[in-house]
Amino acid sequence: MSTPAARYFVFDIESVADGALVSRLRYPDEQLDPAEAVARFREERLKQTNSDFIPYTYQVPISIAVGKVAADYCLRELVVLDAPHFRPHAITKDFWRGWEAYQQPTLVSFNGRTFDIPLLELAAFRYGVGIPAWIAEGARPYESPRNRYNATAHLDLQEMLTNFGAARFNGGLNLAANILGKPGKMAVHGDMVQDMYEEGRLVEINDYCRCDVLDTYFIFLRSRVLAGKITLEREQEIVMEVKDWLTGEAEKVKAYQTYLANWQDWGNPWTDSV
Repeated sequence: MSTPAARYFVFDIESVADGALVSRLRYPDEQLDPAEAVARFREERLKQTNSDFIPYTYQVPISIAVGKVAADYCLRELVVLDAPHFRPHAITKDFWRGWEAYQQPTLVSFNGRTFDIPLLELAAFRYGVGIPAWIAEGARPYESPRNRYNATAHLDLQEMLTNFGAARFNGGLNLAANILGKPGKMAVHGDMVQDMYEEGRLVEINDYCRCDVLDTYFIFLRSRVLAGKITLEREQEIVMEVKDWLTGEAEKVKAYQTYLANWQDWGNPWTDSV
């Protein structure tokens, strides 16, 4: 897998609450330290919503994994940004500058329209990172990269599978990946990231993010079959090429060992015996 120009960026983000911000805005008179403020806010959210997930507006990115995909839909490289430091401001800048450097490839996400992209836009606001090509002031509304229906700029696979929210996709990325025989969620889940971060387990978080990108990539490939861009046979060839690549990279990236251990080949009803 060489690294030619990417036509698509398949990406995923992991983020954590900014404890100092939470303390200052939610509990201004209590002088809580950041960890205490986050714990309190999580408890409140759990009682209110049955989930302790803190809104993205209070969060910063601490991991972004990007799969660089060529025009032929082959995966050329999978990277995590600002390794091994994983600094939120550097991660944010690297993502947007990378998107520009690769001549604005199509961003591919799963539910990125409601979380990943708003978080990245807010992070650019927070850290003073200019993103004029993305904001595109003066562009026709339907041509703006931020337009919900502009799949050339950003293909949100959940939006595609639900006809832009006409239906609910119960099960999320995990379900879509498992339909294709891919691991989906394994030992780590999104609701564990905050605790892992506070324990200093940044490398593990980034490994988890890599695996989410792999799941997203395989869903993206199947979406290309739906759209008539590649045949099912070609998709299956690419899948096996990526599996071979992961096997070769597994000694360097432990996450790939886990991913392969949980891999299942998709049951093809058109060729498998009944």
